[in-house]
Amino acid sequence: MFGCKFQTKFTRLLRTESLATILQKNPSFTQLQKFSSLSFQFVRFPQYSSFALPQEISEHAVSPIETSHAACWRGTAPYDASQLLDKMSHSRPKKSDYPLLRDVFKIVQIVTRDPSVVSAALVHALALKQGALADLPFATSVLTAYSRAKDFRSSLGLFGEIPGKDVVLWNAMITACAENKLFDTAVDCFKKMVGEEGYGYDLTTLVVVMTALSNSRSLIKGQIVHGLSVKNGMLKDLVFSNALIDMYAKCGDFESSECIFEGTECKDIVSWNTVISGCLRNDRPDEALRYFRHMTTSKNDVDSVSISCSMAACTCLRECSAGLAIHGYGIKSGYAESNHISVANSLISFYFQFRDICAALHVFKGIVFKNLVSWNSMIKGLLLNGEVAEALHCLHSMQFVGSTQPDIATLVTIIPFCAELMLLREGKAAHGFTIRREMVTEFSVINSLINMYSKNNNIIHAEYLFVNMPQKDLMTWNTMIFGYALNGEHYEAQALFKKMLVCFSKCTLPTLLAATASCDFPESLQFGRSIHVWHVKLGFSDHTFAVNALMHMYIICGDLVATFALLGGMLVKCDITSWNTVIAGCNQNGYSQEVLESFNLMRKTSLALHNSTTLLNVITACGNLGSSFNGKLLHGLALKTPSGYDVRVQNSLITMYGRVGDTESARLAFNLSHDHNLCSWNCVISALSQNEDAKRALELFRSLDFEPNEITISTVLSACTQLGEMQYGKQIHGHVFRFGFHKNPFISSALLDMYSSCGRLDFAEKVFLRSPKRSIPTWNSLISAYGFHNFGEKAIETFQEMIRIGIHPSNSTFTSLLSACSHSGLVDEGCVYYDHMFSKYQVQPETEHYVCMVHMLGRAGKLREAYDFINNLPLASPQPGVWGALLSSCSYHGDVDMGREVAHILFALEPENVSYYVALCNMYVAAGRWEEAVELRTLIHDKQLKKPAGYSVIDVGLR
Repeated sequence: MFGCKFQTKFTRLLRTESLATILQKNPSFTQLQKFSSLSFQFVRFPQYSSFALPQEISEHAVSPIETSHAACWRGTAPYDASQLLDKMSHSRPKKSDYPLLRDVFKIVQIVTRDPSVVSAALVHALALKQGALADLPFATSVLTAYSRAKDFRSSLGLFGEIPGKDVVLWNAMITACAENKLFDTAVDCFKKMVGEEGYGYDLTTLVVVMTALSNSRSLIKGQIVHGLSVKNGMLKDLVFSNALIDMYAKCGDFESSECIFEGTECKDIVSWNTVISGCLRNDRPDEALRYFRHMTTSKNDVDSVSISCSMAACTCLRECSAGLAIHGYGIKSGYAESNHISVANSLISFYFQFRDICAALHVFKGIVFKNLVSWNSMIKGLLLNGEVAEALHCLHSMQFVGSTQPDIATLVTIIPFCAELMLLREGKAAHGFTIRREMVTEFSVINSLINMYSKNNNIIHAEYLFVNMPQKDLMTWNTMIFGYALNGEHYEAQALFKKMLVCFSKCTLPTLLAATASCDFPESLQFGRSIHVWHVKLGFSDHTFAVNALMHMYIICGDLVATFALLGGMLVKCDITSWNTVIAGCNQNGYSQEVLESFNLMRKTSLALHNSTTLLNVITACGNLGSSFNGKLLHGLALKTPSGYDVRVQNSLITMYGRVGDTESARLAFNLSHDHNLCSWNCVISALSQNEDAKRALELFRSLDFEPNEITISTVLSACTQLGEMQYGKQIHGHVFRFGFHKNPFISSALLDMYSSCGRLDFAEKVFLRSPKRSIPTWNSLISAYGFHNFGEKAIETFQEMIRIGIHPSNSTFTSLLSACSHSGLVDEGCVYYDHMFSKYQVQPETEHYVCMVHMLGRAGKLREAYDFINNLPLASPQPGVWGALLSSCSYHGDVDMGREVAHILFALEPENVSYYVALCNMYVAAGRWEEAVELRTLIHDKQLKKPAGYSVIDVGLR
């Protein structure tokens, strides 16, 4: 900052030393360090090709400047001012007098038009040497030069040195604050001008202050300045009225903006443009078009701004015909896109909105001098239309063909798409560009980069950026919290939220939504409830987004009571998104019955109409519940609405019919669906395979209209496993190599199961050994294969090898291992591994493990131990499968008494399951207890229970 002592010292030095020497020595002009000697040196600047520093500015001639360079005074380029400054030094006569102040003032005026820090410092030094700063207009111009060169510190320092300030100088200082985006400082300067210093203000002051308040969105302060204008009779000025219209629109009080506009008697084109742009800013594009129509019909002139704004309104409203009409009107009015770049830029966005890439490209190519907005509009439009490669090519052309460097808006457009499309390499390239261009300190850029790294599962880089930011805004904290939650770092997200509350007294809705996203496991329920309290405290409890997020959080955490309490509290305001949040959340977390209840409640109490997402989740819940009746009702409902023709809904119907065992309805739904995709074929093949209709599954596979994927191959291999025919399995194995699926671990696991079920354990071992990536399902399949072929010892060895290389066993691993021990009679080893499940491997035993243990003990003849094992299970009521395994063992060993006891337990659990009755009846027959057998047969007949007929598979080929 320039102080009074510095000015005195600088003036004294000017008497004895040359200007170049002074500028070299003084740290306030470090930009001039390249001038290392008193000789002429040339430094390149972006505004002009060269800038000559005179050897000395000590003597200047007056008349040559006034006459021969008069044209230069009228010029507009800063290059002219630089040349003039050089020529003044060269053409001066060797005498001690200085040029007239008006000549120096003209130099300052020219430099002020587009200054750099160096040129502003030069004219400041020249003014000091001439003693011209005592002239207020001259000092004001120098202050403005510093401001426009973005050297606000020097502007402020110079302002503090000038005595006897007038209104114009104060206005220049307030304008400098506004130009450098220091809007609050501008308002503080105005307060000091009026309050502490006691200076009056004029209309220009209020206009500049109003502009600052518009940009800082300070509505209350804007209303105060509005009152000052009314008090002093300045409201009738058209420029100030336009500033008021803009301020109220930017602050969100559009009603007041319209009121000022309607009260303005003599509206000019700026008035109309301001109110139209205000409509767009306040999400009222329909009113923007209405004002534009009124503007044209009332014979007011339009300009490129009017047409650009109206085109933007058409883009928002997706009004294609209106946009085309305005495009034609603009051409007719002389505002063709080739000559008016703002019109062309709005047209590019308009045509991209309607996916007319050719038209947008035609407009873009027609622009003679493309600016940065033109390139940004093109890149953004291509990305929005999925043309990622073309957008990146356009970014390359922008730099190397158009000689235009990307700005912050470009990067903020590119980086989010790198996040959404998982383009980590391109995102890193953008990050490198921001570092080279020194943009990495911009909040919008750094927030986009944190988001990009988070969505690309690179939370370490995101965390590094966050930690090393010198300053963070609230958006930065929100992005990092959400990034942690997205990558499963729940505790870090919650800790960061608590830390953020120390830095900020309040948080916003996005902050709470990000923190809510971290509560996606039951143990986080308490933290989720505290977030709910914050929602209530900050007044977000009635906000739909907030309630939806809280309901989803409570569903994941298992608190359905709180979920439905929130839902019941906003039944009137619930939209389809709210209902879908509850229905989808319940469906994804296994609450299928609650899905049906929520859907019925929606139909009874809400005006919201179901959509594809609703039907998709409810139909899936019917399949999970095995409810064929409700599934068919939903099928009929779907056919009555357009949602029923959504291919996702049709696929869910096929899957639902497959799960309830109605393969005929599944095939019918498939045949009647209008648009088949690969998922449709996978669904119907899977439905047939799951219901042991392997032959028809293979027939459908042979008539597949699409290239199969991994899911298709896995499903067909399951069908081959059911048939036990290796011939078909080998053919599918050939498809695996043909389509390059042999590296997929799930395909390897399915192949291993197929060869094992076909009796070729050697082939299964080869598949395992040749698997490039042995995942947990592959190991499980090999253990199961050994067990299926009574190689229990090999199954145990395989399990130990899996543990040795560091693979943690899963539930399925222990199911396969215990089953292998059961088939091979390794009771002691099986019991040891069962005991180690939770204690050593932290795997919680489930129903299938209990069944394996009962089978293992029962096969070994330890029926009483098996019975005691079931009674000691940590279950209120063991599943029927566990008792069924014991009944099978009783039948195998002929223990009728225990078998009868177990059978009666099963009759109570599943009274409609005929297999239990048949098993007990066979036991009676084997023991010669004919009377009891006859009684049981009579009971089966009276209950009209039927056992599915058995069948044998005969390979006759596929026809």
